Amino acid sequence: MSVTVDHQPMAAEKMGLRTVGQLLSHLQRDNRLVVHVLVDGEEPDLTRLSRLRQIPVQGHTIFVETADPSRMAIEVLDAVQEQLEQTDQLKEDATQLLRSNQYAQAMEKLSGCFSTWQHAQESVLKTAQLLRIDLSAIHADNQSLNQLLDTFTLQLRQIKSTLEDRDYVMLCDILTYEMTDTSTQWRAAIDALRKVITEA
Repeated sequence: MSVTVDHQPMAAEKMGLRTVGQLLSHLQRDNRLVVHVLVDGEEPDLTRLSRLRQIPVQGHTIFVETADPSRMAIEVLDAVQEQLEQTDQLKEDATQLLRSNQYAQAMEKLSGCFSTWQHAQESVLKTAQLLRIDLSAIHADNQSLNQLLDTFTLQLRQIKSTLEDRDYVMLCDILTYEMTDTSTQWRAAIDALRKVITEA
């Protein structure tokens, strides 16, 4: 029976690690994020985490894959930044379609924008939670990242409201002016967050 972590054998018992829970805690203390666990070649039921943690190391073959949380976070932020750049084009297309009274096509473009904007917001929040970063302590464009997220949420509500009211003139203005500024702020926010992560 053996313990393998990131394809390397680990003398868990000699280190005093008697259970899977102790093994996982040890890896987390080393600032590793556990991304995959196999016990005797099978994936455990993650809805019963307490049972998994109680499994003894002795008598089982345990395989664990980990990742560096900082590296994962940087990869997520890179992907978000790339998606936001693509969204800028969708937003421009939607604005042009609104000006041409092609509302159905504009809504299709906007739906892509919405999902990307919401994904970006969630990604930033989850990245900060994963790395225990206080977003109120990070500033970009003279405001904290918390303030930026609050402003962004308000803008999404304004867009939703204009859609419900079918106020396409106001929607065009928000997309042209406010969301263009927001795109710039998002880039600054992601750069600021990336800097904090790489310097940690």
